[in-house]
Amino acid sequence: MMSSPDSPAPADHTAWIAARRAAVTAPQGALALVLTHWSPAGDPPVREDEARHGHPDDALFTRLQRADIDSGAVQEGYRIWRQDSPANRAFEGIEYYDYDPTWVLRGRFELVDEERVVPFEHIRDDGATRALPVSGDLVFEVDGREFRLAAFDTTYGGTARLQLVFGDTTNGAESYGAGRFLFLDRPASDRPLVPGDAVELTIDFNRAVVPPCGFSSQMNCPLPPPQNRLPFPVRAGEKRVRFAGDFHP
Repeated sequence: MMSSPDSPAPADHTAWIAARRAAVTAPQGALALVLTHWSPAGDPPVREDEARHGHPDDALFTRLQRADIDSGAVQEGYRIWRQDSPANRAFEGIEYYDYDPTWVLRGRFELVDEERVVPFEHIRDDGATRALPVSGDLVFEVDGREFRLAAFDTTYGGTARLQLVFGDTTNGAESYGAGRFLFLDRPASDRPLVPGDAVELTIDFNRAVVPPCGFSSQMNCPLPPPQNRLPFPVRAGEKRVRFAGDFHP
């Protein structure tokens, strides 16, 4: 695919870049996360005053839950967010590819099965996998060849979305090594979809983002499964996070 580096970015894309910076530097943005703690499965939640010990009064405290990767039992967890985090202090910006309209693709979302799950390896799980609900595939063409990538259901910015976790040949050389994310609106339909149905949608790789684990080592991001690794470079969207000096999250 040919790139068009001289194509001016539309105003909404420029606004999106500004919104991304505001999001990652926010009080509960990825850069502010300094601690994620998980209790053993079945244990009660850690008391907030105990969790906050050693952190300033203005640190944010949030709770979360997940299924234990071995037993499936509920694990209680918490996070501490600090505006004075090392990552926030070292953050200089997000590097981007030039906006390229040829990476705005017409494709379709194909509902496969509302109960289908796909095992995703996560960056902090030492090679183990977690099953995520993947109700459909994003299908599109690049240079006349069709590709089918699994997208799972998520909530992003308070809205139900489709999340694509994908890799391409820029990873590790030009872009974030563990792959990138792309969030899309789940396409509307004039009737309830059943497995095998397809709805057209736009797939704009200019909105590809560095995962939260590129901003904080305390994030546990899903990695692209084999079927979501594209055999060509996707030079669009965010490349990597730039930090001052030799800082690494």
